[in-house]
Amino acid sequence: MKIEIIDNQQQKKTIVRAILEALPDWFGVPESRDQYIAASADEMMVAAMENGQPLGFLCLKETGKATVELAVMGVLQPYHRHGIGRQLFQKAKEIATAQGYSFMQVKTVKMGCYEDYDRTNLFYQSLGFQEFEVFPTLWDEANPCQVYVMDL
Repeated sequence: MKIEIIDNQQQKKTIVRAILEALPDWFGVPESRDQYIAASADEMMVAAMENGQPLGFLCLKETGKATVELAVMGVLQPYHRHGIGRQLFQKAKEIATAQGYSFMQVKTVKMGCYEDYDRTNLFYQSLGFQEFEVFPTLWDEANPCQVYVMDL
């Protein structure tokens, strides 16, 4: 398995579609999934590749002059808890730091709402993200948005 920077816009969309469609517990709303796929073409992407097949990916987007957002990431479920997400994050963090960003943020569903997202929250916290703010209705009342931040 190798972490690669993906520059080709069509390849980005193909990878994101393949991974997100395989993760319906997190990306089961077709409209939201399609937005992630479309946006990925213009975002910085790293992917975990094995024998030409994607196992996972991570996209970053600039949200301010000093801030980049971990916009979306996914790892195929059979590869969860194998360190792939951590490796994707480390590579993305290196790139963000090299490009001069000072902060990284990520948004997810607030802890305590859904078991799958609780594991996601714990993963982000294990990477060093800190709770910043909750927006109770940014997405909708059933999915309060937790924002995490970290200093790069």
